[in-house]
Amino acid sequence: MDVEKESKLQVGGTLDKAINGDYHVDVKAVLKEAWSLTLTSRMAINTGLLFTFALGLLITFAVSGYMGGIELVYKDQQLGAMLNIIVTLVVYPFLVGVEMMGVFHAVGLKTNSKLVFAFLKRGSWVAICALLSSTLVTIGLSLFYLPGIFLAVALTLVLPLVVEKKMSPLKAIVLSIQATRHQWFQIFALYFVLLILLVIALLPLIALANSTIGIVGVVFFIFSCSYLAPLFYNVKGILYRDIFGMQLNITANTNTDTGSNNTFSA
Repeated sequence: MDVEKESKLQVGGTLDKAINGDYHVDVKAVLKEAWSLTLTSRMAINTGLLFTFALGLLITFAVSGYMGGIELVYKDQQLGAMLNIIVTLVVYPFLVGVEMMGVFHAVGLKTNSKLVFAFLKRGSWVAICALLSSTLVTIGLSLFYLPGIFLAVALTLVLPLVVEKKMSPLKAIVLSIQATRHQWFQIFALYFVLLILLVIALLPLIALANSTIGIVGVVFFIFSCSYLAPLFYNVKGILYRDIFGMQLNITANTNTDTGSNNTFSA
C-alpha cells in the first residue's frame, strides 16, 4: 500500500536571518562550490542565455527599425532610453528563469533550458522590478559612482525574491538592500573576482583584434564565457540560498512492502 506524505524543508537562510545579518559569505567557498556546480550544469544556463540573447537582439532590431534605424536610435538618447526600457520589459521575464537555474543548482535540483518559460506568470512583476533596479543603479552612478556601485551589488538578488518568494518589486528591493548591506564587501569581492576573470578572457580578443589571427581571440572569449556566465549565475544562486534560503516540498511515497522513496521539488 502506498501512502503519500508531503513536508517542507528549509534550505539555507531565512528572511528573518537575512534582515538581521545572520549569515556568512565565504568568498573562497562560494567560488569553489559555484565552479563545481558549473562543471555539471553549464549547458542549461548557456542554452537559456542564448535564447534570451537572441530574443534581445530580435526585439532591438525590430523596435529600432520602427524608430528609424539602429544608428538613429543610438544617436538619440531619448530613443536609446526607450529602446532599453522595451528590451528590459520583454527579456527579463525570460532571463529570470536563468537566474533561478542558479538558485535551483544551489539547493541540489536539476534544471533544463525550458526553465526560461517557467516564470512568465510573474513576468510583469519581474519586468517592473528589473526596470526599477536598473533605474536606481543608473541614478546612483550619476551621484559620484559609489551609490551606484553599492546598489548594483545590493540589488543583484531582487529578481529571485520576486518569483521564488512572490514579493512585490518594491518589497524585494528594500529587503535585498536590508539583507546584503551586512556582508556587502564580501559580496562585492565575489563579483570583483568574476569581473577580473572576464577582463582576462577579453585580453586575447583585444590584443589580437587587428591581427590576422583575431579569430583566436574571439574563440577564446566565447569559450571562456561558456564557463564564466554559468559561474556567475551559480554564484548568485549560492548567495540567494545562503542569505534568503529556499523552501522545498518533500513528497514521501511510503510502500509498506518495499520501503520509502523521497522526491524533492521547489
